[in-house]
Amino acid sequence: MVMKTDHRIKYLRTSDDFPPLSDCRADGLLAAGGDLSPGRLVKAYSSGIFPWYDASTPILWYSPETRCLLKPGSFRTSSSLKQKLKNGHFTFSFDKDFTRVIQFCAEVRRKQESGTWITPAMIAAYTGLHTLGLAHSVEVWHENRLAGGLYGVSLGKAFFGESMFHLVNDASKAALYYLCTKLAEKGFLFIDAQLPTPHLLSLGAYTVSRNDYIRLLMIALEADTSRGSWNQF
Repeated sequence: MVMKTDHRIKYLRTSDDFPPLSDCRADGLLAAGGDLSPGRLVKAYSSGIFPWYDASTPILWYSPETRCLLKPGSFRTSSSLKQKLKNGHFTFSFDKDFTRVIQFCAEVRRKQESGTWITPAMIAAYTGLHTLGLAHSVEVWHENRLAGGLYGVSLGKAFFGESMFHLVNDASKAALYYLCTKLAEKGFLFIDAQLPTPHLLSLGAYTVSRNDYIRLLMIALEADTSRGSWNQF
């Protein structure tokens, strides 16, 4: 995958830092290799970079030219979701079952798509960040059963969304609604949704250039990180 392009990218050793973002390929690919250590992941997110690969490739690091963001206070709630929220159809929690959320994100996506980028190594890496109080999950419950959820990483006043799933209709949208509501209360500047999709745009997401994203990110990272469990967030 990496070797099929004339645009050569850097292959990282464990001790190597990321190259400058100006080295990105047209599709946003910046580098390959390295590791998924907590220090590497924090450095990546703090630099506008994220890992995205599958089991058939080395670790690949991306910083796309167009970034998809969601302002916490700008989530668009559909009429069907509004009705379910009004009727108490769902209840919510933070960090109550991170393990099952990330496992479901991997398994449900695998059934719906040709594969999954949430490899066992990725699961272990983000579980490690969760243990350090930097990765968090939102759980959506229906009739006392896990119905949907999402997980991501929080640094400063930025939340980097990684994946979501649903087992009940509207449960993943409900998870994002709940996350937006709580992050807005805490003054978060944005949720980084990485790449735009029609679904995300319909929920109020918008796109910015890489340069504008980095400027926003630097502002968000000036704030302290809400580290630790978000059970009482």
